[in-house]
Amino acid sequence: MSENDAKPRTPAFKIRDARFVLGAAHPNQFPNLDWPEAAVAGRSNVGKSSLLNMLLQRKKLVKVSRTPGRTRQINFFAVNEGFHLVDLPGYGYAKAPGSERKQWFELIRRYLSDRPQLKIIVLLLDIRREPSAEDLGALEFFRDAGVPCLVVLTKADKLALQQRRKQVSSVAKRLRLDPGDCLVASAEKGWGREEIWNSLLCFLSPESTDAAPAGALPPG
Repeated sequence: MSENDAKPRTPAFKIRDARFVLGAAHPNQFPNLDWPEAAVAGRSNVGKSSLLNMLLQRKKLVKVSRTPGRTRQINFFAVNEGFHLVDLPGYGYAKAPGSERKQWFELIRRYLSDRPQLKIIVLLLDIRREPSAEDLGALEFFRDAGVPCLVVLTKADKLALQQRRKQVSSVAKRLRLDPGDCLVASAEKGWGREEIWNSLLCFLSPESTDAAPAGALPPG
C-alpha cells in the first residue's frame, strides 16, 4: 500500500489556471475542444466536489452541496488551458425520480461512448464503506466503455492509520484488485493529491511526467 495517506505533499505539477467552463445537460453542449479529459465519478455524497477543489487548489471553484444528488449535468473545468477535469453526476441517490436517474445514466453513457477526448476515469469510493453493488456496476460499466479507471478511496482522515490499511485491503478484495491499485485521499487534509496527479498526467500530459500511472486500471 502506498504511504500517500501519511501526509500531504506538493506535487511538481502546478495549477497555473483553473476555471469552470460549462455544465452540459445534453451531448451537443459538450465543449468543442480536443483537449484530453479526466472524468471524476462516484456515489452522491462521496466527496467529488471537495476532492476536485483539493486537486485544483481552489476552495470554491467546484460548488459543494450538503444535499446529495445536486450535480445533474456534466461539469467541465479547464486546467492550465490544456485539459479538462470533468465532474460526472453522482449515482445512487435514492430520492431522485426514476426518470431523472435514467436521464443521468443516458447522459453519462453518451459521454463515455462519444467522447474520444476522455482518457481516464477517477472512481471515488468512501474508504469507510464497503463497495456497493452500484459501485461494482459503475467500475464494470466504465471498464466496458474501454476507458482506464483509477480507484481513489476518499475521506481517509476519518479513519486511524491501521483502520485505513485494513479497509484498503478489504475494499480491494471486494473490487478484485491489488491493494496497491487503490489510492487513498482526503480532501480535508490534502492527502493523495500528488499520487492522483501523477497518475492523471500519465494520460493527460504524458510528456510532462516520467511517473508510472500508479493504480490506473486498464480498460476491460
